[in-house]
Amino acid sequence: MVGQPILKIEGLTKSFGRLVAVKEVDLTVQPGELKSIIGPNGAGKTTLFNLVTGRLTPDRGRALFRGEEITGLRPHEIMTRGMARSFQITNIFPNLTVFENVRLAVQRRVLGGPGGLLRWRRAGEIGQRTAEILERTGLAPHRDQPAGTISYGDQRHLEIAICLGTEPALLLLDEPTAGMSPAETQATIALIQALAGSVTILLIEHDMDVVMRVSDSIFVMHFGERLAEGDPDTIRKDPRVQEAYLGRVE
Repeated sequence: MVGQPILKIEGLTKSFGRLVAVKEVDLTVQPGELKSIIGPNGAGKTTLFNLVTGRLTPDRGRALFRGEEITGLRPHEIMTRGMARSFQITNIFPNLTVFENVRLAVQRRVLGGPGGLLRWRRAGEIGQRTAEILERTGLAPHRDQPAGTISYGDQRHLEIAICLGTEPALLLLDEPTAGMSPAETQATIALIQALAGSVTILLIEHDMDVVMRVSDSIFVMHFGERLAEGDPDTIRKDPRVQEAYLGRVE
């Protein structure tokens, strides 16, 4: 029996003037699942992420996270409930070290705002947790380097590490391999596969090799709507998906 979804989207709709970017989208993500959202450019994928994470307010529909409605909440309010998101454009503090970037996220999660004596007493816990995340994401060798000086691929991994610092139950990754070299892409695939299961992942990705290798299920969008949904083999063989991708899915 399938339990309560960690994320449930019901009829989400968002228009920008006459352009309907997302139209009546229903989607569920189960705990521990790695679900990918794919679709041609302009399909509404990132807009859907923005609706779920509070950066946009839907015209209609709602989103429930862990059974609680989050529609209309601000991004930081959603984050404190256990959701984290990476962006298409790398979002790090380039002048801080790799360790400091992650520590800030861990500190915010552990302390929840208080400072002073509590901050001092829990400094060891924060440092240990930060070091564990750097090991987990392969960034430990770069811990003392300014984040702006490490490779592009490592910067993208750092953004994922920052997300992990908030201890999310659901991690949303928006095109994590975009702009990467083949070697960086392979390293990112390995990282995502290593994280899968310990954290639920909702992934937007254009690289179909990545999608087919890492996904438990795939949700296909086209012109803002659901086109298809299923496991990788089902999606690979779907003629509607093949047509939408102009033959890129074989």
